[in-house]
Amino acid sequence: MTSHKTAQTMKPATAAKKLGVYLQATPAEFQEGVVSRDELNALQADPPAWLADLRRNGPHPRPVVAAKLGISIAGLARGGVTEALTTEEIEALKDEAPEWLAYERATQAEVRREAVRIKEKNEAKAEGAPAAKPAKPAKNAKKKPGNRR
Repeated sequence: MTSHKTAQTMKPATAAKKLGVYLQATPAEFQEGVVSRDELNALQADPPAWLADLRRNGPHPRPVVAAKLGISIAGLARGGVTEALTTEEIEALKDEAPEWLAYERATQAEVRREAVRIKEKNEAKAEGAPAAKPAKPAKNAKKKPGNRR
């Protein structure tokens, strides 16, 4: 008995997401067919002209737009950007530097700093080094009304 392997396939939306391109901007034959794992690997290794152009000029999907602006996808939505943007539109937005973009960049920077702090804390804990302990409340501190012992 021989085992027959079938090619693993994915929907065009999944393939577009893995390629980092906006599905609606891809050629019709890409949108209408299925993409095998081998075809996806070939597209990544040697991108055709349409794929290289989409990656360079857009329109880009929201995750790519958010990354190019240095903010989160949620920050993008809070800023009112819900559609795909071209590279030119992203650069214009950067040049315009609206207040919401500066705020979202600051928020994203704070999130990254906190992630690094937590990672370092967890690494220190894993190595057995004493981590900074939270301050204990004073013995005379009033207890909250619902916490009677």
